[in-house]
Amino acid sequence: MKELKNLFEAIRIGDMDLKNRIVMAPMGTGFASEDGTVNDKMINYFSERAKGGTGLITTEAACVDSTGAAGPRMLRADDDKYVFSMSKLAKTIHENGAKASLQLVHAGRYARSQFTGVQPVAPSPIPSRYTKEIPRELATEEVEEIIEKIGDAARRAKDAGFDAIELMGCTGYLFSQFFSPLTNKRKDRFGGDMVEERSTFAVEVIHSIRKRVGNSFPISFKHSVAEYLPGGSTIEDSKIFAKKIEEAGASMFHAWAGWHESPVAMLPMAVERGAFVHLAEAMKEVIDIPVIAVGRINDLKLADKIINEGKADLVAMGRAHLADPHLARKAAEGKFKEIRMCIACCRCFDNIMVGMTTGKSIPITCSVNAELGREWEKRVNPAEKPKNVLVVGGGPAGMEAARISAIRGHEVTLFEKKDKLGGNLILAAVPPHKEEITNITNYLTYQMQELGVNVELNKEVTPEVVLNANFDEVIIAAGALPIIPEVPGVDRDNVVTAVDVLADKVEVGEKVVVVGGGMIGCETSEFLAERCKSVTIVEMLKRIAPDIGPTTRWVTVKRIRDNPKIEIITEAKLLEITDAGAVIERKGKKEMLEANTIVLAVGMEANKKLSKVLKDKIPKLHVIGDSVEPRKILEAIHDGWQIGCKM
Repeated sequence: MKELKNLFEAIRIGDMDLKNRIVMAPMGTGFASEDGTVNDKMINYFSERAKGGTGLITTEAACVDSTGAAGPRMLRADDDKYVFSMSKLAKTIHENGAKASLQLVHAGRYARSQFTGVQPVAPSPIPSRYTKEIPRELATEEVEEIIEKIGDAARRAKDAGFDAIELMGCTGYLFSQFFSPLTNKRKDRFGGDMVEERSTFAVEVIHSIRKRVGNSFPISFKHSVAEYLPGGSTIEDSKIFAKKIEEAGASMFHAWAGWHESPVAMLPMAVERGAFVHLAEAMKEVIDIPVIAVGRINDLKLADKIINEGKADLVAMGRAHLADPHLARKAAEGKFKEIRMCIACCRCFDNIMVGMTTGKSIPITCSVNAELGREWEKRVNPAEKPKNVLVVGGGPAGMEAARISAIRGHEVTLFEKKDKLGGNLILAAVPPHKEEITNITNYLTYQMQELGVNVELNKEVTPEVVLNANFDEVIIAAGALPIIPEVPGVDRDNVVTAVDVLADKVEVGEKVVVVGGGMIGCETSEFLAERCKSVTIVEMLKRIAPDIGPTTRWVTVKRIRDNPKIEIITEAKLLEITDAGAVIERKGKKEMLEANTIVLAVGMEANKKLSKVLKDKIPKLHVIGDSVEPRKILEAIHDGWQIGCKM
């Protein structure tokens, strides 16, 4: 704890004492019951994170009014009948060592009629590019009713035993809509050209809450300090707003950024760690209440530095708590290598966003933590009978299978043909903006050492090696290999694979054609463009990067389109490769693309060489990860976790 002395200082906010400055940021999970009540799955999810040493847990948003639901399976706080359900959540967080704050939300124009059954409401009837719906303008009396409803919801949170509430005044939801000049064109007291006038809604909400909960119950206000929208509110506007919020009676100011419609990346690993801390720092210049920094903070040493430098009073982390619910405890004990750091792949957000846009309930998940949402299953238990287990392949699937098997008491041997562990994770971390992937490689590699897994590197595994050994169970996690398309000239000297390019095994000329515009092709193109190569992507489909999740895809595509070194050709087919370049067919016509090097990135195929031979010769043979089917990090690690739990 000495190393992070600032982060582990206690702080008192209102009548709430926090043991440290770490806040679990609110994130939607999709775990709530259909009627908006807390269930055992949600309780176990938050219980695990409370056990992990965090000072304050802010729950996912609870809806304050039926017209303001932002998605399926949201918590509800709009009726007294929900108090009992909420009290179970607050109680379990307390019992496991943390304080609890309930976030409250009204989505406004971000509400979706498919969930609410009614037209969304908003300060002004301005269409939303996010939901593709036109909201109905609220009458003054309706605005006043919503203010009272939020006050009642806050009172319910206190009655349920929560230590604080947080108002979701960010990301383009109702509070944002009242504050922004882009969405508030009202002529009554809730609108106007001045920042102070557009702050009225938030100020009156806080007054309404204070009437119900008293002066010492903590109220946090989460605000998008910079909207990152042309003509939207600015940092200077937010300084005025923050002072108004403080004067109204807010206890904390949670400094976030952007809207769902903002054309600025805020979540993917391409965003620098701590990229939005300056927004919290700007708020600290003008207000005296504690300020919370948030956004792309997955490193507790960085969090400690933020507090030490006076840029914020507390640090909130959301996805970091998904990846490792015990990160705070591990840091306090100085066990930094044991922390499973978030890689900012955004698979968690992909699920929530798809659920919100499709109406399907898709629970949150995590690429690096397969136990997320399964905490109640308690599946990582000591094995009834320890076994001698062989894992073939030191990629994410193999290492996770080895990790869980070793935890459960099995004797585990891992064979890896390369000179280091990581498998395809090593190459996945090579392209620009993918460095965070190294986090999971480092974590799993360390776990192999700590758990006593017998790792043999540079071990070429043949069927004979496996058959002649004495293992009770064999797990094949041999990964995937590049697909080589059957086209004339594919065996020429100027043809290489994306895998070999990223591994720095081949020379690449100045003019390059990358065949395949999926994730691997796009990332390899950026890798080459960064080295001043002129790159042309050739993709058969109508768009590039179809295999990248929605949270990250638009960022990647924009970056590639804006790169002067990269040209994109879609709906084109590779016909032939010559010494001069690639012959393609586009719109029924043949074209010659001159290039020194042709890079193949048309996909991967499962490496089944070993598993096919051993299929009928090993009684207990398991095939996992990309050896089953090429997928992503999430599927590989979840496969490894599942098989480790079963044996």
